[in-house]
Amino acid sequence: MAIRALFPTRIYHAPLTRAGSTRFDRTLLDECEALAASDAAGAKWSDRHYLGGYTSYGSLDRLHLVSSVFAGLARRLDRHVKTFSRSLEYDLRGRTLAITDCWLNVMPAGVVHSLHLHPTSFISGTYYVQVPRGAGALKFEDPRLSRMMAAPPRNAFVSVPARAGDVILFESWLRHEVPPARYAGERISISFNYAWSRK
Repeated sequence: MAIRALFPTRIYHAPLTRAGSTRFDRTLLDECEALAASDAAGAKWSDRHYLGGYTSYGSLDRLHLVSSVFAGLARRLDRHVKTFSRSLEYDLRGRTLAITDCWLNVMPAGVVHSLHLHPTSFISGTYYVQVPRGAGALKFEDPRLSRMMAAPPRNAFVSVPARAGDVILFESWLRHEVPPARYAGERISISFNYAWSRK
């Protein structure tokens, strides 16, 4: 008898750098805090769409093109995305992967990022800059959930803990959310998308 895993859902989780990135993270944290304090358009958008928190998604969603610090993050992410994309078994011959969007998220306790996906991308992910103890995990939904018509109950969600200095990557069609949590401080993360194109 053989049991095979067909079409598995893969999640990539690793530290940004092997040697640690303390100095880079301090610089990145300073850049994030300065941006959150000065981005009036983003704060206004967040008041309507990201209650209690701040995101630059509605104002500055290509931070890698306007900030050398975020461009440095993108260069570090490229290696991880290439490694993850090879594991997905797509035919990428004659194709390139490039970051298309990059935005900041600041979540105090109680803020929710509701269930969603990234429909115009190939690979999406998050880099955690600051994660207070008890801050919300990244929660993934089983992509087969809508097809389990006559199945008995089962756990249809998996939560991946957020840790400062870590990168999490997933295919952009995979629905995910950040549920509310109680903690002190702010959970600061940078989300991003990658797309493919022909060379």
